[in-house]
Amino acid sequence: MNRDRLFLLRPGFNDPAYPGQQFYCWHCALMEGVLASFPNLAKKLDVERIEWLRPRRGVAALVGEQNQSLPLLVLAEGDNSPHQTGVHEGRVFIAEKDKILAALSERHGFPQPHP
Repeated sequence: MNRDRLFLLRPGFNDPAYPGQQFYCWHCALMEGVLASFPNLAKKLDVERIEWLRPRRGVAALVGEQNQSLPLLVLAEGDNSPHQTGVHEGRVFIAEKDKILAALSERHGFPQPHP
């Protein structure tokens, strides 16, 4: 993998704990809004929208079973960041929305969120 990968939950998912309701992840929706606002910058990374149900095999294969919460930014192989929240088998990832936004600004030129 030679590009950063941003994993987001596909909106409109069901949670068996809340029958008959549909949901979206508001942290993922925030990321979607940023990506949509700056489409030329969004082209600099790979974005994968995945199903809500676990196990999220593609994510777990990269960062371990215990790190499947989304949104999640997995950095290109060999890269690191002051915003990283974890490392799995040498692969650096960022799991907190504010840190992901900071990394998108630092690594891909997205504007900073207004304080």
